Amino acid sequence: MIEADKRKAIFLLHQEGMSKRQISKRLGVNPKTVSAIIKQKGLMPAVVRQDKQQIDPQLLRRLYGQCSGWIQRMHEKLAEEEGIQIKYSTLTRLLRELGISVPQKTRCERVPDEPGAEMQHDTTLYTIKLADKPVKIVASILYLRYSKRRYLKFYRNFDRFKMKCFIHEALMFWGYAPGQCIIDNTNLARLRGTGRAAVIVGEMQVFSKQYGFEFLCHEIRHANRKAGEERSFWTTETNFLPGRSFQSLEDLNEQAFKWATVRMENRPQGKAELIPAIAFEHECPCLAKLPSHLPAPYRIHERYTDQYGYVSFNANYYWIPGSKRDVLKVLEYAQKLKIYLARECLIEYQLPAKGVRNQLFKPPGLSKTPHKPRNRKQPAEQEEKQLRALAPSVNAYLDWALKLKGLQRHRFLRKLLTVSQKMNLELFVKSIERAHQYRITSIETIKRIAVLYFRSQTQELPWAPVDEQLEERETYQQGYLTDPPDLSIYDIDPEEDENE
Repeated sequence: MIEADKRKAIFLLHQEGMSKRQISKRLGVNPKTVSAIIKQKGLMPAVVRQDKQQIDPQLLRRLYGQCSGWIQRMHEKLAEEEGIQIKYSTLTRLLRELGISVPQKTRCERVPDEPGAEMQHDTTLYTIKLADKPVKIVASILYLRYSKRRYLKFYRNFDRFKMKCFIHEALMFWGYAPGQCIIDNTNLARLRGTGRAAVIVGEMQVFSKQYGFEFLCHEIRHANRKAGEERSFWTTETNFLPGRSFQSLEDLNEQAFKWATVRMENRPQGKAELIPAIAFEHECPCLAKLPSHLPAPYRIHERYTDQYGYVSFNANYYWIPGSKRDVLKVLEYAQKLKIYLARECLIEYQLPAKGVRNQLFKPPGLSKTPHKPRNRKQPAEQEEKQLRALAPSVNAYLDWALKLKGLQRHRFLRKLLTVSQKMNLELFVKSIERAHQYRITSIETIKRIAVLYFRSQTQELPWAPVDEQLEERETYQQGYLTDPPDLSIYDIDPEEDENE
């Protein structure tokens, strides 16, 4: 089934004047399908998906051994003896995916440096200070081998989806694409195998086809096959990172974009002092020009609308128009979200910055909803700051109380702040000092201490009564042989405790 974005792209390209034959060749879609999509004006038709055919992997391995690896004979035996009707191309694909049939290895050849031939992609890990805090960051670089253009971006983590988003962003910025993308044997685009025998993930094959290139893994221990990419990382380490400060990941990427696309493109490269911006102009005729309406990569998530009209995604909540609690499809793009119901886009949101969590998002101008989503985390950082600012003794009490196991931190802080707002500061501080002295965390007990202080004329409460003849009691004598309790925590001098 053709995705909604690709259908829209086909229709927009047709409106711009591109022929059906060019659209079919560019996007890898059958010409008849292109004609049908244009007649439908790029809209999704109502279709019913058929279930995929499944075959037992153990059966395939057994037949592969019996037929000595001849897949044509396996195809016949499946139909005649097992009664399984399957296309030959589907059978070969299943054998490749299961690792049963693996192509033979070939040698790595020396490849000449030709304009428009290839680009190279790789990632590496750096520890970079963001706002003076060391953070592990993944650097991703796309490198045009002939013109030596670079596109650099940093991520907190890197997966297959982010790889597609990065390549799409870089190629659409350049507007052109070469015929090959050289990667290593640990890259996310590789399914199995090494070098030329490597099998590329089907998802990445479909992705690369619409840009007019294909992924190619270099042979093991032949990292110099993408020496330009390795040199780009060395230049990043020695030229971009030193002497620069970064306040956030967004600031880091903004500086990296200007460095890679402005400074380095107009700086002479290598012994030949080649300027990438000028070399790229000569290389453009050999590159495949990309249409302006190629659909951006996305991945689909299924979400349920809660009783307040929100869906949760990455620890945030997004409001959905309507009054029903539907099952929705959330399309995650690199910088935005699109939320669909029955193939209709209900609403679109920009993704918040990294680190933003537990926030409610809704369209501007929408009236405030009376309820909030359940299971929403409510941290008490502001309450803690207000309490610690009241007095040093309150700060010392919180240092002790918040380390205790089993204490519900956020609820305790909110209740304690409420208590502080119901009395004057002097009374609250005295109550907290006594609670700290007797190791009390019960809010109700702290309230009672405050009431006793308020009723006391001297404003000083007596010490807790202690029986001097405790050891002479019969009950004490009965438990004499047991281990004595540890009461050392009550032997602290109040004046020393306050100084601490």
